[in-house]
Amino acid sequence: MKEAPVPPALSGRPLDGAVRTLFSFSWNQAREAVRTGKVAVDGVVVTDGLKFVRTGQTVRWDEAARRPRPETDLPKEAVAFVDNHVVVVEKPSGISTIPFDEKETGTLDARVRAWLAAHDRNLRGARGGPPTLGIVHRIDKETSGLVVFTRSWQAKQSLANQFRFHTVHRRYLAIVHGHFKGGTLTSHILDDRGDGLRGSWEARPRKSKSPQGQWARTHIEVVEELDGATLVACRLETGRTHQIRIHLSEAGHPLLGERVYIRGFRGNEIPAPRLMLHAAELGFTHPAHEGDVRFERPVPPDFDETLNRLRK
Repeated sequence: MKEAPVPPALSGRPLDGAVRTLFSFSWNQAREAVRTGKVAVDGVVVTDGLKFVRTGQTVRWDEAARRPRPETDLPKEAVAFVDNHVVVVEKPSGISTIPFDEKETGTLDARVRAWLAAHDRNLRGARGGPPTLGIVHRIDKETSGLVVFTRSWQAKQSLANQFRFHTVHRRYLAIVHGHFKGGTLTSHILDDRGDGLRGSWEARPRKSKSPQGQWARTHIEVVEELDGATLVACRLETGRTHQIRIHLSEAGHPLLGERVYIRGFRGNEIPAPRLMLHAAELGFTHPAHEGDVRFERPVPPDFDETLNRLRK
């Protein structure tokens, strides 16, 4: 077991980075130690590697510590809407929408299934089979905000088509480095742009004669100028994997908290507790009554705290 106080140089940094520095770990060792419950801050086990640490706190690493039981509850206030066809929920940052592999637990879909089972039991007064839950889209683990799951075959067909043909309304709030002017960003996104990362064909050092990859377009509106950063609203016209993160990074304005698509950024990196991206609005045509529905969720406390810190 080892422990160390957080020095001023690490104040405001994510826990996994502090563990890496304090105990001379690799990034993988630090993240695994936090994820498996072997790290405590001021005596409290913390499994979120993106949680801020502050000067004066004590970080302890205990190799013999037992892995904590995963949290499986979904707060009632996280459910924005539920009926027999769809359930719309707000995902907190730090959990996956669906499992990355068979070892991952506590994911959003598992929590929604458990909540629906209890909800249906209370509504109908009888225990039935496990609730049906369809996956039609997802958001990144570090991203917070609205996600819709389907509960019927009719809904799954309808929502899958709406996502396929880009008719779903999706608006994200994001904090980016630098003073961004907004506009529309369009490119063709590849699984590997030539340096091992997903990215745009247009950003490759060597381009083929004709565009390759999936066409992607993001509309960006400036919401507020901040100290060294900008609060923007991003509306997806398409929904490619990591589309917002890639487009903003390649435009020279990576998200605060970005760890992957920040390669080559030459500005001052502003610390953030996690990726500053929040799915604030979600709208679609309801699969049963075919009316338009739209849901909104304000930014969570960690996003709001970062925003207030950067306000001029």
